[in-house]
Amino acid sequence: MDIKVYTIEQLIELIKLGKEKTFYNSAIWLSKREKILGRDNYECQKHKSRGKYAKAQTVHHKKHLKDYPELAIDDDNLMSLCNACHNEEHPEKTLNFNQRKVRVISKEKW
Repeated sequence: MDIKVYTIEQLIELIKLGKEKTFYNSAIWLSKREKILGRDNYECQKHKSRGKYAKAQTVHHKKHLKDYPELAIDDDNLMSLCNACHNEEHPEKTLNFNQRKVRVISKEKW
């Protein structure tokens, strides 16, 4: 299977078109992600700022990727976070079950 190699300029254009998944699967991002995790010693930076420790599993864009694609790989816009802190940064992705829209299959006929 051939992996397509993108330039950062091409990736920025793909992000603008709503193709963030292509960016997150790119060699450029995967390499940058490892660099940032290493820079931060694989420590969650939010926990660290509170004097605590948690292992970082993800790299967060401080200024959201879709709003600032030009900052996609800017070191100053990236920080290592644990999954819990990353979910706090993106509450829209972790709605409670009761808050999700439920599709009605058929109306109840009692």
